[in-house]
Amino acid sequence: MSLIAGSYEKFIWGYKLRQPKTTTSTDQTLTLTPQFSYAAHVSPIKSVAVAGVVAASSAGDDTVKLYDLSTSSELGSLLLETSVNSLSFFTPPSLSSFPRNLFAAADDGSFSIFDVDPFVLLQTIQVHKKGINHLCVHPSGKLALTVGRDSCFAMVNLVRGRRSYNCRLEKEANIVEYCSDGGRFFMASDEKITVHEAEDAKIVGEFECSKRVLCAASGESGLIFTGGEDRAITAWDTVSGKIAYSIEDAHKSRVKGIVVLSRDVNSGAAEDPFLLASASSDGVIRVWDVRMTNKEKSKPLSEANTKSRLTCLAGSSIKSLKKLQLKKDTLEKNAVEMEES
Repeated sequence: MSLIAGSYEKFIWGYKLRQPKTTTSTDQTLTLTPQFSYAAHVSPIKSVAVAGVVAASSAGDDTVKLYDLSTSSELGSLLLETSVNSLSFFTPPSLSSFPRNLFAAADDGSFSIFDVDPFVLLQTIQVHKKGINHLCVHPSGKLALTVGRDSCFAMVNLVRGRRSYNCRLEKEANIVEYCSDGGRFFMASDEKITVHEAEDAKIVGEFECSKRVLCAASGESGLIFTGGEDRAITAWDTVSGKIAYSIEDAHKSRVKGIVVLSRDVNSGAAEDPFLLASASSDGVIRVWDVRMTNKEKSKPLSEANTKSRLTCLAGSSIKSLKKLQLKKDTLEKNAVEMEES
């Protein structure tokens, strides 16, 4: 598994989470190995995204950059007219390791669609009157949701390339995410989380956190993971409407990023651990096995200290990386054989 983090010091950090070849129920040792780190932007990094072997980053310098994780190299950079606050990839089922599109939510309220290969800007849509705080893409790749500083919630039709719905919220939201099945989505506004039906945006659940929520991610079986100023990681059960479990004092400072490193359902490996990664503004990245949360004092399986002020976190399965690397090696071998013949 790969983890990518951005920092206030303009650095982007790449790590690989390596599992031992033989893992028992009593030995869950994991190693968070540094993959790369360098000054990617000339201003603090606002957002990072990962899909397969491709990663992207954005900052206040009005640029969006693309990276190849298999070679730890930069694929390209595009200069926009405004800074981008949120990034998200879309990968069709037929392309299990390489994304097709990258979507960006900007500080001027615009929504941009990029083609990943080649890395070009396809279209820009004006969605909000003020800056967009966050975006998410439906698993089908046909719809995207956004929330902005104009206290509005909007839906973007990605097939037609236009805004299809817009409504005023009671309070400005800073996070919007689809649940794992795509049938529901949730929004975070300060300490409050609301769960909505995807079809008509009807509220079907509400949760109240102790302090402001700064990051969130959807998990399996209707779980929503949140982190923020309370320095804890909380799992909310949308079915029962209660807290499923919580990792208290997960970090010494506020939690700025959460990634659910879910199992590869196509691998058939039932023994894969249920992993969750978190990043804090104190510079520490930690990986947890959520099955261990029932213990009195949960301990991370692995951690790394970047010694920087982290602002965001994204992750990808290492199995996808291996599959694409094998495919790449096969293509290169076939090309050599064709040249020799």
